[in-house]
Amino acid sequence: MNSAGRRAVHVFVRPAQTLFARASCFSDSSARVKFHYPNLASPCIVIAVTETLLTADFESNVGTVRVASSERGLVYLGFPLNNGRGFSGFRERFAPGCVTRTSVEANRGFFEQAVEFLEGNRKTFEFPTDLRATSFQDKIFKIVSEIGFGETLSYKEVARLSGDERALRAVGAALGANPLALVIPCHRVVGSGGKLQGYAGGVELKARLLAAEQTEPANGRLF
Repeated sequence: MNSAGRRAVHVFVRPAQTLFARASCFSDSSARVKFHYPNLASPCIVIAVTETLLTADFESNVGTVRVASSERGLVYLGFPLNNGRGFSGFRERFAPGCVTRTSVEANRGFFEQAVEFLEGNRKTFEFPTDLRATSFQDKIFKIVSEIGFGETLSYKEVARLSGDERALRAVGAALGANPLALVIPCHRVVGSGGKLQGYAGGVELKARLLAAEQTEPANGRLF
């Protein structure tokens, strides 16, 4: 089972025989279904344990920040103006059927580091992540994660580093689906000649982030 649909399925068979089909799981909710296993005469009961994501909304100087985490780490960090994708789109693609539960405390540490970044007191992040991505997105995210603070790459350069210089649109689409804003610094990817384009949090926010990284922040703050 792939990472997009982390589920654990325990199959209990009568009489006295138990089959287990296991994948990584995050428990909190379950569903029980009866069915007939094709090679067994007796009916079976499947208990599917679905994933739980802990979410919280925090107010910041760039607007409302949505944070979500799993047992493995930060799953999602997004700003306003997510171009119609946002957390709901992320859930549909990479956490279908998951249960969400609000937990400010579980996500406070992730948000605090994001604030420290925006205040100019942090250039890297020190928390575990649970990145959900396709194989192509994962390749692009790794490239972008290597762009240093105050530096930029063009979409063409990222495409070239991915092995296909013609894949400009695919690179843009991958970065538009970035679930970990700031952590994967897609705001540091620009168009030809430094032109600003394509940021899920909005071009204005992208411009502010880049300008703040490339100048000495007043009083240590990026904003």
